[in-house]
Amino acid sequence: MGIFSKKSKNPDSKRFKWDMAERICGHHVKYVTEKKDGVDEVIGRSGGLNIKDDELLVFASSEVLMRCKIEEMQAWELLSKDGVVITAPDLEHDGKERTVIVYYVYYR
Repeated sequence: MGIFSKKSKNPDSKRFKWDMAERICGHHVKYVTEKKDGVDEVIGRSGGLNIKDDELLVFASSEVLMRCKIEEMQAWELLSKDGVVITAPDLEHDGKERTVIVYYVYYR
């Protein structure tokens, strides 16, 4: 990153979405939650976030919990920087829009 590299601040832009995907990619996942009927349920543990072609994959509990097109996702990091919230049409579940919260493994 040089002083001339441009970062988008518009969360709807393609550049912002790709920058966010690259920032969160490679983190080790402690657990993943999804809100169902007003309750946050743990849907997976121990995994990772990866980019494959133009898709972001949330992998935990030995399965792909969510697979979405990077340019269709909305993602933002938690204020504590120990996780990320991802909302997108999930290609693993027939394109149903889902919101998952991914919590990173904390290393000292």
